[in-house]
Amino acid sequence: MKKKILVLCMCLILTSGCGKQIPKLKNGEEAVVTINEKNKISVDELYEKIKTDHALETLISMIDKNILEDKYKDKLNDATTYAESTMKSLEEQYKEKLEQMISYYTGYATKEAYQESLYLSYLQNLATEDYAKNEVTDKEIKKYYDDKVVGDIELSHILITPETTDSMSDDEKKAKENEALEKAKKIIEELKKADDVKAKFTELAKSESKDESTAKNGGSLGYVNYGTLSGDYDSLIDAAVKLKNNEYSTTAIKTSLGYHIILKTNQKDKSKLDDIKDTIIEKIANEKTTNDSTMAVKAMQQFRKDYNVEIQDTELKEQYAKYIQNALSQNTNNN
Repeated sequence: MKKKILVLCMCLILTSGCGKQIPKLKNGEEAVVTINEKNKISVDELYEKIKTDHALETLISMIDKNILEDKYKDKLNDATTYAESTMKSLEEQYKEKLEQMISYYTGYATKEAYQESLYLSYLQNLATEDYAKNEVTDKEIKKYYDDKVVGDIELSHILITPETTDSMSDDEKKAKENEALEKAKKIIEELKKADDVKAKFTELAKSESKDESTAKNGGSLGYVNYGTLSGDYDSLIDAAVKLKNNEYSTTAIKTSLGYHIILKTNQKDKSKLDDIKDTIIEKIANEKTTNDSTMAVKAMQQFRKDYNVEIQDTELKEQYAKYIQNALSQNTNNN
């Protein structure tokens, strides 16, 4: 990775010619290394080798840094703070071994080089987010609103967790899972017999629920919606949407936390589309980025086009074209 730093230094001494003239290196015939005082490796020879094997990655980083520092002038302090705080956290964790760990896990030769990559990564993430948002269509926004946006739901739950341990065998864990499920089913049967479902639900939540934070309040989660709680609870919202007010789930809902029985007591009207449009766009954009591993590549490709980036060196231009082609094929291959 010392070559990476050398590549950066070499790229910094490039000077552009007029019009379409290919950039030239200063003092290209001067020796970088002499061998037995007779033979030499010149600047041009070194550059041609670096250009073939290592230059593209560094060149792309330099291009992107130039573009993004112009595009996100108001975010540069945030990027710097992010990079510095990340490095500080790593220094506290690894102390004097930090540079060794950075080299081993990331390939960067120095702390400074890695910190610079964190800085650039922050800006690249901003670009990816903006690009993904611009890709969201009105049709997608309307569909998301119709299918996934619901009014806040007043919800209570009773959580039954399998009493498993890491030391148990698979059969033992399965037995405990079945035991928890049977207990959840018995609670549902008790609710079916109750004259006052809400009172009975509160009673059972206090005595049986393993969610200590809500059990004392009769299992009340308050008003919740998608994203209000952790992703583990989204399946509860899915089930609650289908219930009427003051109805409970007649089957146990399985999550990574265990088995839930829910009681829906109220649901508000959902917000108007115009009021939450920006939030919907952000959610759809996040989904696009998660589902498309090439989104960051597409984003920076578009930004480079917008800034009229043109690689003058023929070999590097061909390398860049292959890099884009290979990077964009990743999502197809992953699917």
